[in-house]
Amino acid sequence: MSSSSTAPQKFDVFLSFRGKDTRRTFISFLYKELIRMSIRTFKDDVELKSGRRIASDLLMAIENSKIAVVIVSKNYPASPWCLQELEMIMDVEKKGSLIVMPIFYNVEPAHVRRQIEKVAEQFRKHEMRENYETVVSWRQALTNLASISGHCSRDCEDDLKLLDEITKRITDMLLFSATPPSHSISNQFGFDAHMKELYPLLELTSNEGVRVIGIWARGGNGRSALARYVYQKIFKKFQSHCFLENVKGIPHDCQMSNLRDEFLIRIQGGYSKMKTSGLIKTRLMSQKVLLVANNVDKLEQLDALSEDFNCFGPGSLVIITTQDKQLLLAFGIKVVYEVECLRCFEVRQLFRQIGFRERDLYVGSELSSPISGTESS
Repeated sequence: MSSSSTAPQKFDVFLSFRGKDTRRTFISFLYKELIRMSIRTFKDDVELKSGRRIASDLLMAIENSKIAVVIVSKNYPASPWCLQELEMIMDVEKKGSLIVMPIFYNVEPAHVRRQIEKVAEQFRKHEMRENYETVVSWRQALTNLASISGHCSRDCEDDLKLLDEITKRITDMLLFSATPPSHSISNQFGFDAHMKELYPLLELTSNEGVRVIGIWARGGNGRSALARYVYQKIFKKFQSHCFLENVKGIPHDCQMSNLRDEFLIRIQGGYSKMKTSGLIKTRLMSQKVLLVANNVDKLEQLDALSEDFNCFGPGSLVIITTQDKQLLLAFGIKVVYEVECLRCFEVRQLFRQIGFRERDLYVGSELSSPISGTESS
């Protein structure tokens, strides 16, 4: 896991759940879908090695996540470990650096909030084994969680519909954190104008070869926002797709192998790697693939990725974003979209329009600085 000399991994979503209730069912489907959508997701049995389920490791993962999805199942309140984990989640949420999304899975939200019925029985057992202060803090964490608007399985026809609702909400939250959420707001940011310029360059209907295009601007935040916006707009047109969030942030000591591993893991829809990359490449050769590599800053990174994207099927598209225009030219990328300016208005106003609570405003902080460059002629 992370050490003092290694930067902690960043996650979009942290999953908190009771394994015996949902690990083999709902959680397995939710996790697979989130990874398929290139949403970096922490799931304890994947991210932590056997025997290393340590509170400090989990706290670091929680603190480095954007959203915590807490699946409250029948036996979740019975687990001291789940309640300890929930207490950490709610403490981080209280600081304003985490969005918490509760999912009430085959339980009544009112029973959880008021801690009655089966939940009351579970806490009576905790009171027999744990000290008073610990149980009080667990009760408060559960009450605070149940006071947040979430999703309830009883309101959905089946798990598939529940899964769709959850993944859509998560995707929207992550998209709002980097891009404007509606047509009117996107106009104010200038995204609509940029998309009109970009669409002809993407040639989404092409079935010939692999197209590689660049998006260039001097600033970083706005360019990344545009990259995520483009990805969300077009990924459904491809059989496989992958968004590499921050290529230059990969540790330099083993950057090339880490970069290729990250791509191969993401593109296959999970974090347990196939025994050989050859199996993945064989599959991708017959597929139309979308790869967005964001924030590239070295030619070696493009060389490493090209070993894989040169094997994509006909009609595939690779988008490289960077603040170094010469890097794109040196790699031989002829189609480069130069971003003039992504106009961003004050973040608090944006999130007031889309209905987030004030404590959720932190997720839009990267939008507060405009970027500028030179418009292509």
